[in-house]
Order: sequence, then structure tokens, then C-alpha cells
Amino acid sequence: MVMNFDFGAYVERRKTGVAGVRGEGYAFEGDLKVLRAMRRMPAVEIAVAQTVKLTKSLLSTNLLGTAVKVGPRQFPRIQRIVEECATTLGIPTPQVYIVPNIASVNAMTFGTDDDAVIIVHAATFEHLNDEELKFVIGHECGHIQNNHVVYLTTLYRLQQIMQAAGGVILAPLLLPVTIALQSWSRAAEITCDRAGLLCCKDARAATNSFAKLAIGSRRLFNEMDMDVYLEQLGEGRDGVGRMGELQMSHPYLTKRIESLRLFAASALYRGSQGLDGGLTREELEARTTDLIKVI
Repeated sequence: MVMNFDFGAYVERRKTGVAGVRGEGYAFEGDLKVLRAMRRMPAVEIAVAQTVKLTKSLLSTNLLGTAVKVGPRQFPRIQRIVEECATTLGIPTPQVYIVPNIASVNAMTFGTDDDAVIIVHAATFEHLNDEELKFVIGHECGHIQNNHVVYLTTLYRLQQIMQAAGGVILAPLLLPVTIALQSWSRAAEITCDRAGLLCCKDARAATNSFAKLAIGSRRLFNEMDMDVYLEQLGEGRDGVGRMGELQMSHPYLTKRIESLRLFAASALYRGSQGLDGGLTREELEARTTDLIKVI
């Protein structure tokens, strides 16, 4: 895969709004609302532009030297899952790389809206079955379809800078942009969980992938009670500790599971599966917004 990092062309596409297939048909309303607001923030757009300039080094040098590429001749089973997800969402098949991290189940997407790659920790394949993996890959494909990628990459780079020694000096400049991107990212995750379910078409598989992410152990997963786990959502809703979520790029897993259950029960999702009934779009978005809010 040859990555094309034409910064000038990228800026022009952003000006015209032509950046690929969009997923507004299922996207979480909160994601779209915050994303539109951020695009009117000069500081965010400056950070995004600088990230695009630096992405070539991030992907073409570091990634190709430390990860293993998925393709038809290498990991064909995984490649088929990627292709199925891309077909479901109507996007070109993205390139996937496996990184040798066996400590955590995780996947992420980097690059720009037009040149994105999906990176998956090796541990993910040890813990998840094919349907659960399809949910995870579908989630990442959702980021690509909804033009999230350059903002995710920007947030990742800003968080790296903030955690470094120089971040203390730059904090007054970077913190407002970082907080804005984190707020958007939490909403964007809800959109892409919906994309994952559209790809795997199995709410139990989607929920199991969250559970395995939460517990990090195949053996302990078999002893996990999802209803008991979800009780933690109610227990922590009014505590002071919930404020820590403001500094997170992802909602708490309990919120994501409940949000996905709402989507699975909606007319929007049920209609995509040829079923009748379900929550209206207005009910879905109102209940999801109330569920994932921090303050």
C-alpha cells in the first residue's frame, strides 16, 4: 500500500467537504454536532493541519518497521473479515497492521480521512473469535467512513505531547484543543460502535468483545456476569470520580455497552436487518445522549 500524503490536496478536499463516503445515516447525533462545532475552531484546525504534515513519518517509517501487514497471502482469514466490514459500510478496504502487543486487547486507526490504516494489537486475536473481531474491525472502519481519522490522529499526537516533559510548558496552548477533541472522541466512539454492530450483526458478540476488553482475561471472562458488571454504571453515575471521564477519549465501557443495546433495539438498526419496530431515532439519540453525558 502506497500512502499518499498530499497536504495541499487534503486541505482542498476539506474545504469542499468531499472526503469520502459518510455514515450520517447511523452516526450518533452528538458526534456530528461536536464535529461540526470543532471545524469552526481555528485552534483545532491548526492542530489537524500540523498532524497531517507529520503523519507520513508516523506511518511509513515507524509502522512499516515494527508491525506486520495483513493481506490475502498473509493472514487471509483476517483479511476476509476486513473486506466484509468494508463492503458492509461501503468504503475501500483499509490496510490493517498487527503490532506485537500481547498485553492488551486494542485496535486503533491512524492517518488521514483518505489514507488511513488500522492497527490491531496481537492480543486481540488471542482473545476474540471471528464475530467479535468483526465488531472491532467494523468499529475501526466506522472511523474511516465517518471521516474521524485525522481528528483521532491529532488527539493521539496531542496526548503524547502532553504526557512528555515538554507538555507542561505547552499545556496552556494544547489543553483547550485536547479537551475539545476528547469530548468529541467520546461521542465518536458511540457512532463507531454502531458501525461495528452493523458489520457483525450480532449484539452478543459485540457485548462480549467489550467484556473481554474490560477483563483482559479469557479465563476470567467465562466467570463474568454482564448484568452485574453493568450495575457499576448506576453505582458510579453520581460519584465525584465520574469527572475523570472528562479527560478520557472513550466513554466508560459500561456506557458503551448500554448505548449499543439502545442502538440494537432501535428502528434504525432493526430496519437494517429487515425487522420491524424499535426505538425511534429521536428516542435513540435522546436516551444515548443522557446515558453518555459526564456532567
